[in-house]
Amino acid sequence: MVTKGKITVASERDREATEGRLIETIGAMIRESGFEKIGVNAVAERAGVSKILIYRYFGSVDGLVAAYVRQHDFWINFPQEMPGREALPEWLKRMFRGHIAQLRADPTLRRVCRWELSSDNALIAELRAQRERTGVELVRQVSRIAGRPETEVAAVASLVTASVTYLVMLEEFCPVYNGIAIDTDGGWEQVAQGIDRLIDRFFGE
Repeated sequence: MVTKGKITVASERDREATEGRLIETIGAMIRESGFEKIGVNAVAERAGVSKILIYRYFGSVDGLVAAYVRQHDFWINFPQEMPGREALPEWLKRMFRGHIAQLRADPTLRRVCRWELSSDNALIAELRAQRERTGVELVRQVSRIAGRPETEVAAVASLVTASVTYLVMLEEFCPVYNGIAIDTDGGWEQVAQGIDRLIDRFFGE
């Protein structure tokens, strides 16, 4: 029995290590060349594992990409701890700045965002559903703490998050937007300060 227990623990650790290696590999491949050269054979060869394990652990290459997103996506992994009313505006400013920083620092996530916009399958639908659950809960909590209607909070949050995602994806191809140099830290500080002022106005009304 003890031996079986040790074997089980070792097997679980082996699987965890293999999954981690595959997720790291798919991230590197997307970062380097997008999705054009990604296939189960190429991923398995680069990771040094059997392609059978990709199917066993993730179902498909798309499932592996989805696993990468679940591990790195800002909103899917966003903590639900909320501040009090007085601290809420500054907390929201930090939250949106964190979203900007993560997307700008992770070229893989930017490529994945573009992939999601041009694809439609059950895995992508589930990723969107996970983000939606997080977003709806955040809107509900902010509305409750701030004493503002959920419809207003949802509209402002949607405008900010959608704009940030779009501009970060655009940065690689279009360095200037409305006169803002979105390919520079200074340009993004200008964007972040605009979001800060929007939050101040929203909570100052």
